[in-house]
Amino acid sequence: MANPLPIPNDFNPETHMLGNPTDDGVLHQTRRAAGFAANLVTNGTPEDLALAEKVLDALLACQETREDDPHYGNFKWYREDDFVEDLNAVAFNLTTLIPLAIHYGDRLSKSMYDRLLDAIRLGLHEVRNLDVQVAYTNIAIKDIVNTCLGGELLNDPEIAQRGYQKLIDWMTFTDTFGIPFEYNSPTYYSVAFRSFKNLASLTQDSDTRIRARTAIARLGISVALHIHTRTGRWAGPHSRAYHPTVVAETAPEAGMVRNWIEEGALPGWITDVLTHRPASFEVSETAHIERCYGLTTHHSPAFALGVSTKQYTGQSNALIAHYHRPNADRAGVLYTRYLLNDKWLGDFYHQTDRSTSRNLVDEGQFYGVQQGPRAIGLYAPGTLGRCTSAKAAFIWTQYEHIDEIWIGNNPVKSLPADIPEGETVVIASGEALFAVRPLTRTDLGRNAPLRLIEREGDLVLEIYNYHGPAKSFWEMRWPGLFYKGKPQCGIYLEIAERSAYPDSQSFGQTVAGGTLNDNAEAPYVYSGEGERLWSIEYTRDGQTLGIEVDLMEWQLKRRWTQSGELGWPMLESPVARQTRTGEVTVGNATLTCGSEPAWLFACPETGRYVAGYHGQTPAPLSLTIPEGKVEIEAMGVGTVHWNNGIVTVETIALKGTPKIIGGRYQPTEKEPQ
Repeated sequence: MANPLPIPNDFNPETHMLGNPTDDGVLHQTRRAAGFAANLVTNGTPEDLALAEKVLDALLACQETREDDPHYGNFKWYREDDFVEDLNAVAFNLTTLIPLAIHYGDRLSKSMYDRLLDAIRLGLHEVRNLDVQVAYTNIAIKDIVNTCLGGELLNDPEIAQRGYQKLIDWMTFTDTFGIPFEYNSPTYYSVAFRSFKNLASLTQDSDTRIRARTAIARLGISVALHIHTRTGRWAGPHSRAYHPTVVAETAPEAGMVRNWIEEGALPGWITDVLTHRPASFEVSETAHIERCYGLTTHHSPAFALGVSTKQYTGQSNALIAHYHRPNADRAGVLYTRYLLNDKWLGDFYHQTDRSTSRNLVDEGQFYGVQQGPRAIGLYAPGTLGRCTSAKAAFIWTQYEHIDEIWIGNNPVKSLPADIPEGETVVIASGEALFAVRPLTRTDLGRNAPLRLIEREGDLVLEIYNYHGPAKSFWEMRWPGLFYKGKPQCGIYLEIAERSAYPDSQSFGQTVAGGTLNDNAEAPYVYSGEGERLWSIEYTRDGQTLGIEVDLMEWQLKRRWTQSGELGWPMLESPVARQTRTGEVTVGNATLTCGSEPAWLFACPETGRYVAGYHGQTPAPLSLTIPEGKVEIEAMGVGTVHWNNGIVTVETIALKGTPKIIGGRYQPTEKEPQ
C-alpha cells in the first residue's frame, strides 16, 4: 500500500497552498496548488485525499466567480492578488485540473467532484471569451487541449468542437510558414509537447488525436535538429528563454528531449534525428515571413551558432552560440543584448511573476543574417528615452574560462581594454575561436566607449551608442522634427574550431583579411518619405554574406550570400525538409503529394523514413526511397512511417489500401475506408 505523499517544506497549513518567496514576500501561486492537489489525488491514500480536498477548496476560492467581472471564470495568479491580472492563469490551472478529473475524479468526494466540474466549466467559459490568438503558441495549445478534453469530460459537444477546430486553425497558421510563431523556445516547447501528449492520449476524437501526433512529430524534428551533440544544449536562436537556460546553468536539454521520447511525448524515431546527422550541418526554418522571423543554426563539432533574422521579444536570444569547454562545469555561451542605463542581471525582473528569478531583457531591435559559422548582427535601441547609456553587449559566460583575448595583433593582459576603431577582436575559449569585427557605430554623445570588460564574472564586449550624463534624444524621436534615422551598431562575427588554426592570432588575421563593405547613405531629416539604407557585406574565400536595412523605419530590406538573395524556407537540413510545392526530397528519398505543407525525414543508416502531410485537403501521396515505394490513393493530415520495410500510416481520411513495394503494410488506428 502506498505511503502518504511527503508534505513539501513550503506547504502552508493555514492556507493549504504552497508558498513562493517573491520580492513582495511569500505568495501562494494557484497553479502550484493545482499541481500539488493532483499529486495528492494520484498517490491516493486516505490522508492524501483528505488533504487534497482542502487544497482544492483553497484553489477554487481563487477562481473569479462574480458574473460582472470581465474575467469571470479565470483564476488569480496568486492567492494574495486582488483581481485577475495574468490572463494565462486559467489555462495553467485547467491543464492540471481537467486530467485530474478525467483520471481520478472518482477518488474525490461527490461534492468536491461536482465543484471541480463546475470550476472547469466556468474556466472554459473564460477560455472561450479570451479566445487567445493562435500565434501565442503555448497558451493557444493549452486552449486547444483544455477545450477538447474539458468539453469531452463535461459531455458538451459544443465546447469540444471549439477545441477540435482551434487545433485545425493553429496547424493551418503554423503550416503557413513552417514552425510555431514562438519559435524554438526551450522554455515553452516543453508546454507544447506535454500538452499535445495529453491531448493525443486522452481525447475521444480520433481525428484530433492524429492531428496532435502529426504536429508533435514535426515539432520533434525541429527540436532534435537544434540539440548540439557535443554540449547537449538546445542551440539558438530562441524566441523566448529564461536566464538559467540562456547561460546553461540548467541541465543540458538533450536529456530533457530524451525524457520526452521515453515518456511518449515525442515519437521514438526522433532518436534517429538526434543521433544520425553530419558532424557539421545547418538548419534553416521560418516562423513568420512578414514579421521576419527566420532562423538559422549552424552545428560544428565544438560549437553551435544560431541567428534569427529578427528577435521576437526582450526574452529572445537573437544571436547565441554554445561551445564546448573541456575543463568547465558547463558549456560556454555567447549571447547578446542591447541595454540602456548599463542595466545588468538583477536590476529588474519578470513583472508578472513578481519572482526572485532575474532576466537580462533585451531592450534593442535586432536584425541578423547567418551562413555557417559567419554572422552579421545589427542592433538599434528600441525606445530611447532619457538615459545615461545605450549599448550593444556581446557576453561570454564565465570569464575564468576565457583562455586568450587579442585586439588586432596585441594580446590583452588585463581588463577593461579599449578597442581601436577598425580592429578585430579574437577570443579563445575551450574548443572555439571567436572573431568580432565591430561595424560602423553612431556616437550620440562624445567618446562613447568600445571596449572589453569583465562584469560579474562574464566577459562583455560593449559597443556604446551613448555614454554620458542623463539626457533626452530629440533627434531619436519619430514622429519628430529632427529625426535622421536609427543609430548604427553591430558586428561581423565568425566562429571556428580551435583545432582549425595554428593559434588565435592567425585566425584573427584571417578574418581581418576578408573584405568588409560597411556603407550607409548620408543622413537627412526624415519627413516620412524615402529610405536611408545601411548595407554590410563580408567576403572571403569565395563566400559572401550581406544584409541591408533601412535606418529610417528600421526595416529589413534584404539578405544575401554568394548564391543570391536568401529566402524563407519552411525547413532545410541535410536529413529533413518541409515544403509546400508538392515534392520534398531528402538525399535519395522523395515525397510527392498535394501542394500543401509536407515534410520528410530520411535516415538510411537505420532504414527509417518518415513523411508528414499537413494538408487540409486529402491528396494522393507517394514516398519513394532506395529500398522501395509507398503509394496512397489519398490521405489527409497524418504520417507515413517506413521502418526497415514495415510501413504504417496514421492519417485521417485515408482512401484505399496503401500499395507497398519492397516492404509490407501494417494497419494502424484508421483502417481504409
